[in-house]
Formats: sequence, C-alpha cells, structure tokens
Amino acid sequence: MNKKQKLLKQMAKRAKARENKKEKPNPSSKVKPRYISKAERAKLEALAAEEAKQQEEQGQADATPSAEQE
Repeated sequence: MNKKQKLLKQMAKRAKARENKKEKPNPSSKVKPRYISKAERAKLEALAAEEAKQQEEQGQADATPSAEQE
C-alpha cells in the first residue's frame, strides 16, 4: 500500500471514530418499543390482575353500603 492510500485509510478510520462518539438524532418519529421479557410480562400481568381484583373488591364494598342504606 503506498503512502497516500495509507494516509487516506488512517484519516477515514479517525473520522469514523469521531462520528461514532457523536449521538445521532433519531430519524424516525416513532420510538422503538423496548423488549419485554417473558418474566417481566408475567410480573406485569400479575400486577394488573391484582389491581383489577382490588378495584373489584372496592366496587363491591362501595356497592354493599349503598344497598344497605335503602
């Protein structure tokens, strides 16, 4: 490899390294959703089920006193 090619190659390598350090803006307006593992999904489903159960119990508790008052 002659001197000129060697210099061009080194310059390109340095330029690429400088570009890698810069944070590039996201070209798409959509944010890519992150991966959710099976374990995380199971935890989220359990939490959602627990919240639904609590809301259901509160709904029954709220409905029961109003029925007794009439």
